[in-house]
Amino acid sequence: MLSNTCKYAVRAVIYLASGFDGDHKYGIKKISEDLKIPSPFLGKILQKLVKSGVLNSNKGPNGGFCLSKDPNLITLFDVVNVIDGKDFFEQCLICDMTCSEREEHDDFCAIHLGFKEIREDIVNLFKNKTIGELLEDANNDQTPASLRF
Repeated sequence: MLSNTCKYAVRAVIYLASGFDGDHKYGIKKISEDLKIPSPFLGKILQKLVKSGVLNSNKGPNGGFCLSKDPNLITLFDVVNVIDGKDFFEQCLICDMTCSEREEHDDFCAIHLGFKEIREDIVNLFKNKTIGELLEDANNDQTPASLRF
């Protein structure tokens, strides 16, 4: 499953998408307060996303963080891959190796075959769901207020 760090990253990227206009930047203090994520921890997460090219940042009085491109061009997979890596999509649920390594050995774990299809569905969902769509879903009237941006 996704780490808490990854969940914070997804929330932060969706938050930044809510103000996307190509020029608006959010300071770490504002993001931290609004999302209730400790500032030092959030800073490390955001810097990792900057290094990967998902976010841009500028220092100074008018600095802050913003998306590097349109939120409809950033997928959930992009964010998860930066923070948690591909292990979430490839790691066996029971054994300590990737499922592709297990296939080569014809030595599947007890849940491998049943989880293989689900894993493929998850990969497809994450690769096809954009941050823009997640923001739209979060702002939907049926979404609990605590999850809206």
